[in-house]
This record gives sequence, C-alpha cells and structure tokens, in this order.
Amino acid sequence: MALTVRYPNIDYSRVRAHWAPSRAFSHHRNATSFIPTPIEPWLIRILQRARPLVPASEARLLKDMDDFIGQESQHYRQHRLFNKHLIAQGYPALADIEKELEDDLERLLQNRSLKFLLAYADGFESLGAVAGWVWFEKSASWLEGADQDLTDLWKWHMAEEFEHRHVCFDIYHAIYGRGWWNAIWNGYFCRIYGLLFAVRHLNRGYMERMYAYLAETDRAAMTPDEQAAFAQDEKRFRRFLLRTALPLLANFLPWYNPSRKRTPRGLTEYLRRFEPGGDRSRHALRQPASV
Repeated sequence: MALTVRYPNIDYSRVRAHWAPSRAFSHHRNATSFIPTPIEPWLIRILQRARPLVPASEARLLKDMDDFIGQESQHYRQHRLFNKHLIAQGYPALADIEKELEDDLERLLQNRSLKFLLAYADGFESLGAVAGWVWFEKSASWLEGADQDLTDLWKWHMAEEFEHRHVCFDIYHAIYGRGWWNAIWNGYFCRIYGLLFAVRHLNRGYMERMYAYLAETDRAAMTPDEQAAFAQDEKRFRRFLLRTALPLLANFLPWYNPSRKRTPRGLTEYLRRFEPGGDRSRHALRQPASV
C-alpha cells in the first residue's frame, strides 16, 4: 500500500462536543484528539533524527519516511483545528493536560535513546493500525447519526494510520534489528517494552485523565436521570473498547509484522475521497488548459 499525503477539507466551525449519539463514544474520541497534537510533531522529530542511520539501500523506506512525515503533519493540523473548537465549548483544562503531554514527550526526546524512542513510536503506531480496523469494521453502530465532519476526520486519520502502519516498525528494524541477536533482543523484547510503555504512558497518563475531565464536566450539569443514562452508555462503550483491543495481542507474537495486516474493508476506497478530485480534498484536480 503506497503512502499518499492528503489534504482534507473539513469545516470544524459547527462541530459540537457531543457529535455522536453516544456521549461516551464522543468524549473518548474527543480525548483521543488531544494526543496527535503533541505526539505527531514529536514523531516527526524522531524520524528526522533516525533518517541518517537508515541505510541508503533502503530507498523505499526513505521515501515512506518522507510521506509519513507529510501525513503526520496533516494529522497535527486537523486535530489542532478541532481541538480549539472543543476547548472553547467549556473544556479549558484540556489545553493544560495537552501541554503536560507535550512537555513529557520533550523530556523523553532529550533523555532517552533513539532506540527507545523508535520502539515507543512503533508501539504507538501499532495502536493506530488496530484503530483503523475498529473504525472501518466495528464502529458503524456508534456512527449512526454522528456528525459527518468529525466522522470524516477520524476515519481519514485512522485510515492513514493503517496505511503507514509499517514505517516506524521498518525503521526500527533497519537500524536496530540486523543480525540474529539484535533481531531477538531489539526486534522483540525491546520492541515489546516500547509498546507497553507507550500504552501505559498515553492511556493511563493522559487519555484517561482527559476523558474523566470531559465526563465530569458534563455530569455537573446533568439531572440524576441523565447521569444514570450516561453511566449505562459508559458501561456499554467500555465493553466495546475491551472487545476491540484484543487484536493488539498479535503484537506480542515473535513473527509480528504490521505489513501483513489485512486492509480493513472500505478503507482504500474511502481514502480516495481525500485525494485530488475527491469531495473531501482541498486540492481539486487541475483541468488541462484548452488549446
């Protein structure tokens, strides 16, 4: 699957915090939106640091790295636009937590080895590969009646995460996985450590805090009946999250390779909407000049 840098045309001016019928689903995705804004520029800096270490013979990988950076730059831009609108709707503390994550990632960048940073990056990117499957094959019921702009933001983003799922994995192995010992120690054990660290750092450290803040802010304005309904909604959504997290266990297999993952149904066709000439692209196809 070749990588393509796309430029979505999405209007966030009318988007509301509760953009899907399920408040729990909306707020989980809203909280998740504050991860890309600090982490995408951080990933770009890691790739820029790693690029001189990738062998010149890896021409395809070097091209993928350039396209990865282009895609992540757009992910950062789109989520930054949405996040500004969300903060303005009565959730100012999200900006403070987002800044905490930015500072935390900067400390990691300054104090940890490139091997660790790439293992973290690969662990984070492997979450996106699973999310692509969830959005395209498991989320239809949650998206019935949802705002189309936010649906498009997330499906475009997660489709591209699936599209470039192999890049950090391939960089890590090209630099640190050569030779049988490195293939075992770095290619498996250190990679798994990076995955576990990324999951705990982002989910427990930031995602759960941001979701809790969104939910508690809403609860303060709810009636007792509304609070009870929201609690049931949260239980249903938590069960969904547990079920759809199971494919992540494949990462623990010694022969795991993200390039071998099956492309989710409808993903490739959906991405064409964001390419030149598509209805969600900022770049329309140029028509040939008349003679």
